[in-house]
Amino acid sequence: MSAEPHAPTGRPAAVRNIVSGGTTHGPVIQADAISGITITHSGFAGTLPDPESWPTAADLDPVAFGVRPAHRVHGHAPLPRYVLRDRDHELDTALGQARVGGGLVLLLGEPFTGKSRAALMAMARGPAGRRVFAPPRGTDLRGLPALLQGRPERYLIWLDDLDEHLGDGGLEPRLLAQLTALKVVVVATMREDAYDACRAQPGGRVLDSAHIVELAREWSPAERERVAREAARTGDPRLIGAVSSSGPEGVAAYLALGPLLWDEWWRARRADRHPRGHALVRAALDLARCGLTGALPMDLLLKVHEGYADVTGMERESAEDALAWAVERRHGLLPLLVRVTGDTWRAAPFCVETVSPAQELPDVPGPVWGCALEAARSDAAYEYADVAAKARVAFQRAADAGDTSALHNLGLLADSLGEGDEAERWFRRAAEAGEPQSAGRLGRMLAERGEGKAAEPFLETAAEAGDAEAATLLGKLLRARAEHWFTAGAKAGNPEAAHLLGDLLLGKGDVHGAFDSYLEAAAACYEPVARNMGVIHLLWHEGKVADVWMRRAAASGDECAAGYLDPLTVDNVERAVNFFQDEAERGRGFDAANLGTLLEEHDRPDEARTWYLKGYQDGDAYGAFRLAELCQKTGDEAEAAAWYRKAAAMGHPGARRALGEAP
Repeated sequence: MSAEPHAPTGRPAAVRNIVSGGTTHGPVIQADAISGITITHSGFAGTLPDPESWPTAADLDPVAFGVRPAHRVHGHAPLPRYVLRDRDHELDTALGQARVGGGLVLLLGEPFTGKSRAALMAMARGPAGRRVFAPPRGTDLRGLPALLQGRPERYLIWLDDLDEHLGDGGLEPRLLAQLTALKVVVVATMREDAYDACRAQPGGRVLDSAHIVELAREWSPAERERVAREAARTGDPRLIGAVSSSGPEGVAAYLALGPLLWDEWWRARRADRHPRGHALVRAALDLARCGLTGALPMDLLLKVHEGYADVTGMERESAEDALAWAVERRHGLLPLLVRVTGDTWRAAPFCVETVSPAQELPDVPGPVWGCALEAARSDAAYEYADVAAKARVAFQRAADAGDTSALHNLGLLADSLGEGDEAERWFRRAAEAGEPQSAGRLGRMLAERGEGKAAEPFLETAAEAGDAEAATLLGKLLRARAEHWFTAGAKAGNPEAAHLLGDLLLGKGDVHGAFDSYLEAAAACYEPVARNMGVIHLLWHEGKVADVWMRRAAASGDECAAGYLDPLTVDNVERAVNFFQDEAERGRGFDAANLGTLLEEHDRPDEARTWYLKGYQDGDAYGAFRLAELCQKTGDEAEAAAWYRKAAAMGHPGARRALGEAP
């Protein structure tokens, strides 16, 4: 059948209604036994499906028909079980009346209030077998009355976000009147801001005929109680989280926004988005996964967030911008990072509670666990043993996967808990797997209990990897062994052993012991010991005796000893002053203080004061100590005390003793 020419007004020409046999102004309708009815009107051609192909209300997939998905959880349905809302009774009543006489039932509320699911569930609770048409946005609905004319069944039209189905070809008062006459129920949802905007437009007049049911965003105590019962019954972690953590945003928003915000946060790790903001939130999230679920100082978050090797481009975003991004409320409802009090923060609860079901995050890195353990040890708000237990599980899992650094972490953890044997076992395994830091720890443990020889190879491994403490301890152990064997050699009459033993003893400050060893070597006419004998006598201020020994050494070819015989070096104060002054002027604070000491000893206290002050300014605590001593000599007790305090604050043991403090 072809359409008659359009009227001059532009309205559709009158056509013959093939269903009822009457004449009507509207689109041309052609029967199609397979696909349904084809509608043609000015500027539009489309097809409405055969009502027999429409799904029943019970068969509608909520996510496919407008409900936002929640996080998927293994062992649970894609969506948590529906929990009855307080307004469901009113909604059921409105739908019951509409089933008798047709009409529009509109569920009105803010975004993310659960409107779509409440409406779909209400339709499913109605009489079985009712078929539902859910047209895509932009579908021309004007052919529906003709399509449904004469059919004995009752139908529902589902228009989620009704404002997208108004206007030309959409729902308007005359079309609604035709559908109502056919006992068709139109079920729709609408945001409140869209409702207010549409009411001011001509296309919004259809809203005058709607039975409106309002749905609040914040859930009532009764609704929350029903959620709690359902969570306890099903064990669904999404409902459990909603019970404990959703606030004024409501349970529906908590469930629906979680996946959206999680996706936004995870994608933000890219260098061209918000990598520092992502890392800042991740730090709070990982610390919560470690057991630190309370308030986290920003200093701790900043320390942790720098350690994520898989997040690049953080230098492009300032910490201030990162924090502003993290605390922004998405959709006006939920942030990713929540301020607790002052400058303390925590990850948004929905982030923490969706980690396990989402399983999208890598394991917490070892350094983050280290920060968490350190914080738990120093903060009484946390139980260190609980955090340590979580850390042990994480480290064990990493170790089982071949991470040798996790073996070291297990050793550190056991050591922090006082489990010495367990710590040693883990350090040994890690050292054998090539972890030098574990070798250093194991070497120290062995040395502390007197097993120096067993400790040496482990300390050497750590020292070669740059562990200064291990290198120092290894040197001390080797010195002790050397002293033992030099003593054995000296007792056996070897003069070289006696000479070397004297050097070790002199280095320890045992001048008399060193002299005895040197004397044994000298008695055996061992010439290389002559200079050392001279040094001993210099220490004892026996210049003439020292000169004799130095001459003897010089005669044996000892160039160092010959230098002691240079007359310019004997009691030449000005040469010593020039030496120290040259070094002090290069910024060596200790030489500035040494120069002051030299000048003070030679009755030049005013010059000494200048160099003591320079030494102090260059960071030498001895400079402050000498100033205190100088003030003490002149009777200025208050000034002396002030300098003692400055020297003590810099760690000088003599100043601490002067103040009556333990060095």
